[in-house]
Amino acid sequence: MTKLFLAFGLAAGLGLLLPAVSQAADAANGKTLFEANCASCHGTSGKGDGPTGQALAAQGTPPRDFTKADFKFDTDKDGKAGSDADLTNVIKNGAGAYGGSPLMAPWTHLGDAAIADLVAHIRTFHP
Repeated sequence: MTKLFLAFGLAAGLGLLLPAVSQAADAANGKTLFEANCASCHGTSGKGDGPTGQALAAQGTPPRDFTKADFKFDTDKDGKAGSDADLTNVIKNGAGAYGGSPLMAPWTHLGDAAIADLVAHIRTFHP
């Protein structure tokens, strides 16, 4: 029995029984993803002034201006709109799922790490 506890302690000490620690989000990768997936509406500067965003604004449905950090949705119901979890949920599920514009469609092709990178990049628009 003592050997079992010793083996468990050694394995835990080496991190073999602990879950892997997730890596920090990569805002630089998020920028690349943003430019490929989001800039047509939100603009490369995050002001909501991309070419498609300008057309949407002319129709009365402008994309979110990330430079203002004025977020609308509290998707996780924590009392604070615009948390990282809120942004993640809107990217994953689309704004329509939370009463927003269905034009902000779900980006289901992006995985969790890519979405975390996008959120990290979005945060760079408003210090």
